[in-house]
Amino acid sequence: MSKATIFQTNFPPRRAAVADGVVLLSFAVLLYGGLTLAASFSQTQSGAEQITLSPSAIPRYTLFSVTRMLAAYILSLLFTLVYGRTAAYNRRAERVLLPLLDVLQSVPILSFLPVALFSLSAILPQQMATELAAVTLIFTSQVWNMTFAWYQSLTTIPKELREASAIFRFNAWMNFKNLELPFAAIPLIWNSMMSWAGGWFFLMAAEIFTVGQESFRLPGLGAYLQTAAYQGDVKALAWGLGALVVVIVVMDQWIWRPLLTWADRFKLEMTEGENPPTSWFYALSRNAKIMQWIENKIFAPALERLDMLFIRRDSSGNAAPQADERPGAGFYLTVFLGIAALAYGTYRLGATLFLIPLGDWADILYGVLATALRVFVALAIAMLWTIPVGYLIGSNQKAANWLQPIVQVAASLPATALFPVLVAALAKFYGGLNLSAILLMLMGTQWYLLFNVIAGAAAIPQDLKYTTALLGIKGWQRWRTLILPSLFPFIVTGLITAGGGAWNASIVAEYIQFGGKTLSVEGIGAVIASATAAGDYPLLLVSTLAMILAVVLINRLLWRRLYRSAEERFKME
Repeated sequence: MSKATIFQTNFPPRRAAVADGVVLLSFAVLLYGGLTLAASFSQTQSGAEQITLSPSAIPRYTLFSVTRMLAAYILSLLFTLVYGRTAAYNRRAERVLLPLLDVLQSVPILSFLPVALFSLSAILPQQMATELAAVTLIFTSQVWNMTFAWYQSLTTIPKELREASAIFRFNAWMNFKNLELPFAAIPLIWNSMMSWAGGWFFLMAAEIFTVGQESFRLPGLGAYLQTAAYQGDVKALAWGLGALVVVIVVMDQWIWRPLLTWADRFKLEMTEGENPPTSWFYALSRNAKIMQWIENKIFAPALERLDMLFIRRDSSGNAAPQADERPGAGFYLTVFLGIAALAYGTYRLGATLFLIPLGDWADILYGVLATALRVFVALAIAMLWTIPVGYLIGSNQKAANWLQPIVQVAASLPATALFPVLVAALAKFYGGLNLSAILLMLMGTQWYLLFNVIAGAAAIPQDLKYTTALLGIKGWQRWRTLILPSLFPFIVTGLITAGGGAWNASIVAEYIQFGGKTLSVEGIGAVIASATAAGDYPLLLVSTLAMILAVVLINRLLWRRLYRSAEERFKME
């Protein structure tokens, strides 16, 4: 699995000192940011704090937003590792977990909002509840594509590697550390980048929101951008977007490129690639003496103790429960309570359905059909360009060096902030608002497909590329026999997450507030957004359920069958 050589360069003493200086400066910046954050949160803040558009407030707002994004990402990663692994290895659980994942990724983030906010407000102070509600909303925009990518990686691990791990008698921990995580490293990193981009996209909705008669504002870059867009302040909007671009570029240079360079060693190939990814910060950190000291004195001993802990646990003689062991009383009690809760919920849901006027039912049905049409148009447009461009970035390091930062910036820019430009440009065309809605959905979801295609292209073994070259396979035949089969599992994962994201993006693509005006088109996303703003909870519940049902049916009838085909026919073995 690992390459024979590890990327590391022996710098001369002077350059090693520069490396130490850069690493120490990075630590100092992180420490300063943490202290500033702690000092800011120690002050009492109102849930409806006024957002100033002064450029001097941007650094503090950016720090707040990055912290919320980081908290949501950590939760997303933990959820991904546990949920995806359970679904991949437990067939009984998979029958429940995968349909549940389809449901969860199809629930619009604004539908999570009232539940998260009111539940947290019942047990926590208002400010803390609002902060956690915002983190929850960002979490729901980050987690689903990571979980699907992790599940897809685990289900496509070659049988030969499984057999090798069995021969070495790896326990669950050693299997996770030495096989599963390295095999899934590249798609996980690319989907992490996509998750951050998705979080930036929905940041405006997560930091300023209205529930019923109450408005909640959290200081942050998303709130700054939304306030600037609502007031039509183009200068402030440019300042906010500029700050967002700076953050994205810094993260690309300090986090994502080093991680991709590190993960390149885990590609499944016998021959090293011609142009492996490189990172100046990764090279510096590998040769900084302080990083070597941290690795040797802290990380390595801690990892060794963790290995010994799991080895002792497995050899302690505690027999694992047998697969045919009869369930105990606790299992039946849980099932009984679950059935009772489901019956009560069904009764309450039925009572709520009778509160919906007949005209609203017609609007919901028409809205689902209208949004479904926009989703499929957006996915078709996305496939036309993301597959060739994604393969170019994932297979050509020179192209990746130029295009990767551009892609990250474009994927992270909140499309709602650019809505006025789209409307102005398309207003002279027939159906301009509909075209704008499709483009907004496309801008928010095409990146799920692109990043998965990039991950798939980067994971194609160099051996197979050399083999096709030796056989003289070129052009369309090379795409048909090597590239598309290799990319197919990643394309399916990208389409599933992009489809769910497109439905989710409909809430901001079909209902936009700008310059004191509300612009909307017919669609289920517009119904959900208007119901949330008006506090019409019966209509919000029913319209959300309608969207969930539509997404689940599409996933079960189309995407899930393609997933099974990817598992059975396109493994690298």
